[in-house]
Amino acid sequence: MENLFICIDHVGLAVPDLDEAIKFHEEKFGWRLLHRETNEEQGVEEAMIGTGSQLPESAQIQLLAPLNENSTIAKFLDKKGPGMQQLCYRVADIDAVSATLRERGLRLLYDEPKRGTGGARVNFVHPKDAGGVLLELTEPPAAAAH
Repeated sequence: MENLFICIDHVGLAVPDLDEAIKFHEEKFGWRLLHRETNEEQGVEEAMIGTGSQLPESAQIQLLAPLNENSTIAKFLDKKGPGMQQLCYRVADIDAVSATLRERGLRLLYDEPKRGTGGARVNFVHPKDAGGVLLELTEPPAAAAH
């Protein structure tokens, strides 16, 4: 069976306050802010933090704060509180990987990939089909080392 994934890209943590979460990870663990943006479509303000390296093989942590009470992250925080929200696998071709996963009986949350961090194309495997874990698939933009 072929390997569909390049590596673990990041772990997503749901947080109620992005600034506080960034400060905590910087001060307590020595992580650095690598990228920050607002994604209106996904209803989040997000930050990618890391050890300082942005090499393709360097996994990062994504901090996700809700933009409003209707966002998926707000609902996650209400139900489960702060913590791990998703695990993200990096892929070279999200369309091919999505088709293969669907052929294998897995449900994806979107019919077509959506815009993710830094212009990446993203989709998610339904948690009920992935052992209770929300699995994100990300295809970084061609120019990004993310």
